[in-house]
Amino acid sequence: MNKKLLFPLLIVIASSSYGILSTIIKVAMAHGFTTAEAVQSQYAIGFLLAFILFIITQRSLPKLSAKGLLIICCAGLFTGITGIVYGKSIHYLPASLAVVMLFQFTWIGLFLDCLIHKRLPKRIELFSLVFLIGGTILAAGVLDVDLSGLSWKGWLFGFAAAFSFACFMQFNSKHVEGVTTISRMTIMSLIALIVVSFFQAPEVMWNGTLFTSSLLYFGLALGFFGIILPIILFTIAVPKVGGGTASILSATELPVAIMASVIVLNESLSALQIVGIILVLVGMTLPTLLENRKHKLNTN
Repeated sequence: MNKKLLFPLLIVIASSSYGILSTIIKVAMAHGFTTAEAVQSQYAIGFLLAFILFIITQRSLPKLSAKGLLIICCAGLFTGITGIVYGKSIHYLPASLAVVMLFQFTWIGLFLDCLIHKRLPKRIELFSLVFLIGGTILAAGVLDVDLSGLSWKGWLFGFAAAFSFACFMQFNSKHVEGVTTISRMTIMSLIALIVVSFFQAPEVMWNGTLFTSSLLYFGLALGFFGIILPIILFTIAVPKVGGGTASILSATELPVAIMASVIVLNESLSALQIVGIILVLVGMTLPTLLENRKHKLNTN
C-alpha cells in the first residue's frame, strides 16, 4: 500500500477504536457496573495486556534519555487525564454535547501543531476544519438539545478533555530514540493507570470485582480498543503525518461512536446526523487525498 495512505489509515483505525468505547461502557453499565469501574477496568487490563506483550516481545529494558522518558510519560499522563475529564463532562452535559466539546481537539490540535512548529495553518487544513466542526454539530444532534441551565463545569471539563487529547496527540507525534513501540505503549499505559486510579475506582483491582465478574470481559474489550490498539497505531503513524493532520484524521471517532450506538444500543439516527457524518468524513479525508494527489502530480 502507498505509504502516503498507509499511515493516515492507521490513524483512522486507531481513532475508530476509540469510537466504540462509549458503547462498551454503556453496555457495562447495563450489566450493573458504574462508569468509574468500567474506566478503571479499561486502564488496568490495558496495562496488563501491554505488560504481557512487553514480556513476550522485548529482550531488554528500553534505553531512554531523560527527554525521551519525559515525552512518553507526558503522553501517558494526558491519556489518563483525557479519560478522567471526559467522564466528568458527560456527568454535567448531555452525551451529545460532551462529544461536541471533546471534538474541539481537531482545531486545538491543529493550532498547537502550528504553534509548536512555528507555522501558519495550511489552507486545506482550515477548509477541513469547517467541514469537521459543522459536521460534528449535526452528527451529534446538538441542535435538538436544550442548552439552558447547563452547568459551567460541564463546559470546562469538556474543553479540558479536548485540550488534553490534543496534547496527547502532540506528545505522541514526537519520535523517541531507543524505545520500541511496545515499550513505549507499556510505559504510557502504566502512567495512565496511575493517573486514573487516583480518580476512578482502583478498589476493583484488589476487591475481586475485576477478575471474578463479567467486568473482566468489558475490561478486556476496553483495554484492547482503548489502550493497546490505538496507542500502538498512533505511536507508529502520528510521527509520520504530524500532530495537526493526525488531529483532523482522528475525527473519524465521532461517526464510529454514533454508528456503534445505533447498531448495538438501537439509538435513533436522524437525517441531519447522517449529513453530519458525511461532512465529518469529507473534512477528515480532504487533506490526505489532496496531499496524495499533489504527490502524484509532482512525481509525473
